[in-house]
Order: sequence, then C-alpha cells, then structure tokens
Amino acid sequence: MTAPALVVVSRGSTDPQVAQVAHELRKGLQALRPEMSIHVAFLDQGSPSGAQVVAQLERQGVREIVFVPLHLTNAIATDPQVEGLLCRSKQNHPDIRFTGSRPIGPEISLLTVLDQRMRHALSHARCLELDGLVLAAENSGDVRGGALLARRARQWSTHHRLPCLTAVADESGPSVAQAILGLRSQGRRHIAVGSFFLGPDDSYHAQSDLAYRYGAVSVSDPIGAAPEVLDLVLARYAFAAMDLLDFGFEEEVELAGEATPHLSIVSA
Repeated sequence: MTAPALVVVSRGSTDPQVAQVAHELRKGLQALRPEMSIHVAFLDQGSPSGAQVVAQLERQGVREIVFVPLHLTNAIATDPQVEGLLCRSKQNHPDIRFTGSRPIGPEISLLTVLDQRMRHALSHARCLELDGLVLAAENSGDVRGGALLARRARQWSTHHRLPCLTAVADESGPSVAQAILGLRSQGRRHIAVGSFFLGPDDSYHAQSDLAYRYGAVSVSDPIGAAPEVLDLVLARYAFAAMDLLDFGFEEEVELAGEATPHLSIVSA
C-alpha cells in the first residue's frame, strides 16, 4: 500500500531564505524517506501554494495527503490558515482523503539545536563571558505551547546555570527588549539571545535588530532544517496518517448486523 503524501506547510515570507529552509527540509525528508511523496506548500508569500500542490498530487493519482504545519510555538492548536487549507482541499478534491497533524511545537529536542546555534554565534562574536540568556520566539503560541516554551526556558536555564527569560516578536508577551532589560535589572551584563525561529523571517530579523539595539552580545541563527526538525516532522506525519487507515470496522459491523437475525437467543 502506498503511503500518504506528506505536505509540509510553511507560512512563507518575502525573504527567500525562509523558502530555502522549507525546501531544505523537504530535501532532507526525501533523503530519509525516498519511497514517499514529499512536498512543501506556502500559506502566505511563496510558491507553490497549498492549492497548487494538492492539484499537482491529484494529477499524479495521489489519494491520501497529510499536512504537517511547520510551527514551533503551537503545540496543539492548528493555525487558522492551515485549517482553511484543509477545509478547502476537502471541498475541492472530494476524491482525496486529507488529514492534518498537530504542529511541531516547542519540543525539548530543539534545545539541542538551540545550543548548537548559540555556541556558533558566541564563537563568531568572540564572546568569552555570559551571565544571562533570552529564549526568543515568534509568538507565545497556544496555551499548551506557551507553557512548554516557558518550560524549555527553565530547562535551558538549569542546563547552563544562567537565568533565562522568554521573549516573543509579536505583542503576545514580553519583547526581547523587555527580557534584556529584566536581566539587566538583576545585574546581568553579558546577555545572549537564542532564536527559537524556524527560518530568518521578518519577525526574526526584527527581534535580532532589537536585541542588538538593547545590548545583546550575541543572537543565534534560527533552528533551520536541523535533523531534529526532520525527526519531528516524520513523527507528526506518522501519527496523523493513522487517521487515514481503514481497519475494516464498518465492514465488520455490517457483517455482524447481517448475522444478527440468524442468531438464536437461548434463555437460561
């Protein structure tokens, strides 16, 4: 049986480097699973769109598709744009079965990548002293994602034995400037910012510029197409694809219903 097609869904950006990360993820996934049909679709700017990918897959005879959103802060709730893509796809392509996975979310394995990016940034900046950390993300995510993001900051803090505050690039929580000022009020002077972003989108560049303006000694690169991200995408895909499996329960129920009139009930 052919596995469902995997479509990783990215928000997209005017920055071509953001699209490059998504395409690198697709190439990495294809190398890990050469037998699968793997594609990338963009919600905002960028090509191809979700509708274009689905139309292409339908022409190729694909009959099952799993969407995996590339969101690092939402743990449970799916982006409304992804929900819209899923609904429109079901309406416009009734011969294809669709399902969507939950987002990647702030999984603990991504702290390993964050550390790698941070070490590289500190080395590049020739920073020899550090006494504070900021974990900066695009937004605070859903309720579960926000709680997990705060937990990751505590775990990162414990691992490095340094105070760590969270910050977001939108207005859903403290900004990176507020986080840096909060650490400075504690007497911290050498503060580095870890970027919990998938790619270098507009939000990443805005928080990076703001961090340096408020005296950060270093800002790490985004997570990017790291092996840990590839593993998470495949895990989300595998779990969601279970919804497309047909275990034959309906057939068994029908057979049981047909057999019922022929059963005799004997009282004790």
